Amino acid sequence: MKTESNTLDTSAHWLLLVISLPTNSATGRMRIWRNLKSLGCGSLRDGVYLLPSGGAQQQALQDLSEETRREGGSAWLLQVGTQTADEARAFKALFDRSDEHAVWLGNLADVRAGLVVMKAPEIGKLLRKLRRDYEGLRAIDYFPGESSKTAEAAWMDFVQVAESLLSPGEPQAVSAQIPLLDIAQYQGCTWATRQKLWVDRVACAWLIRRFIDRQARFLWLASPADCPPDALGFDFDGARFTHVGERVSFEVLLASFDLEADRGLQRLGAMVHVLDVGSGFVPEASGFEAMLTGARQSARDDDELLDKMSMVLDAFYQHFSVEQGAAK
Repeated sequence: MKTESNTLDTSAHWLLLVISLPTNSATGRMRIWRNLKSLGCGSLRDGVYLLPSGGAQQQALQDLSEETRREGGSAWLLQVGTQTADEARAFKALFDRSDEHAVWLGNLADVRAGLVVMKAPEIGKLLRKLRRDYEGLRAIDYFPGESSKTAEAAWMDFVQVAESLLSPGEPQAVSAQIPLLDIAQYQGCTWATRQKLWVDRVACAWLIRRFIDRQARFLWLASPADCPPDALGFDFDGARFTHVGERVSFEVLLASFDLEADRGLQRLGAMVHVLDVGSGFVPEASGFEAMLTGARQSARDDDELLDKMSMVLDAFYQHFSVEQGAAK
């Protein structure tokens, strides 16, 4: 039986940044130090920093190298490898996020206790801040372990609780097959969902009008119980289109109407999924949430909110439809 020291990969490459800054550049030193911290660099000693090799990490460290030289310092960016399993283990240990996860989980537990007495704007603001913190931690969690899984589970649970307070009637996932439907049979229909649109609902309404039923009429319900029997309900318990398994309502609509092959819609679905149930990571998610929050504050009603957010979703769709690396 092989021991851990014999099975650890010693062939992996690492990025090593060696920098030196002049002592009279305090502002520059602080800015570069903050950037190194935000990247989650491991420190071998003062001025010597380590990251797992990768395209994004290499570009970020190259940018820091150039900034260091502009400040009058020196910088060398090297690619190195470990010689033994012990070295590989020591390097990897520099990126153990267990302590950071523990602190974040403690903060999450503290704020969760007060959620029930908060007003909706306070919950929304808190949710955005915590999401930024969580996504920032995930971005530097280069070797996810048990603490990562614990943090993800806690975050998903927190998001569900917060969303249930922000949007009473939030759907609970059902276990069912998603049948493929004939889009021609769903034209000129009345579609209904809960009023005060949020991420999944506004994205579903946009998807319906843009790709499924261009003549759709919408009803914004004060309660799911108000849904007329002839309306197609979406994104509430008992609705015709709602959460199924791991899929949110937007993803269920994609599957139902054979739209999953569309790259832009697929990536939009991933963003909606992240914001609705808190699982996964999409860099653009926080920006979309901020725009939706602002639009909700200025829109007179849900019809105007859908109009405002349709332009935003059109832009995100175009952005997500571009093949990665094709845009300049």
